[in-house]
Amino acid sequence: MKHYGITGWKNCGKTGLMERLVTHFTGQGLRVSTIKHTHHAVDLEVAGTDTHRHRVAGADQVMLASASRSALLTEHSDAPEPELRNLLAQMAPVDLVLVEGFKSSDHPKVEAHRAAAGTSALLAETNTTIRAVASDSNPSASVPVFDLDDTAAIAAFIAQDLGL
Repeated sequence: MKHYGITGWKNCGKTGLMERLVTHFTGQGLRVSTIKHTHHAVDLEVAGTDTHRHRVAGADQVMLASASRSALLTEHSDAPEPELRNLLAQMAPVDLVLVEGFKSSDHPKVEAHRAAAGTSALLAETNTTIRAVASDSNPSASVPVFDLDDTAAIAAFIAQDLGL
């Protein structure tokens, strides 16, 4: 399945860029899914709900399903973080999966960069999977640099890179 990453340091604009790219690509008729990595413990349930009770009772996976939406929650306990390729294998086929985070995975990425975030060094300087930088400033980089707010140009770059 075709996938492309948005990566960068904290508060650099990754999520906003992801939102705009999803809107852009779905507006072009593509079916898009997303995966987001987090370093925080994830608890999507409200204590006391049936699914929360199932999980607390020891279920390895809990699926919540309705006519309009379903969600599968998987416990990883003390296992290492799941690899991106394994997560992608669990997803329904779509035209494009946009991936937020997963800096060290080997998929192609655009680095989101905000000067105000306080991290002057670009990940692109040392990470060869970063194919472009989207920034609110004009950093010097060995890869193409786009304006962070130029969603159409960033989307066109991704589409061309993936052959969409």
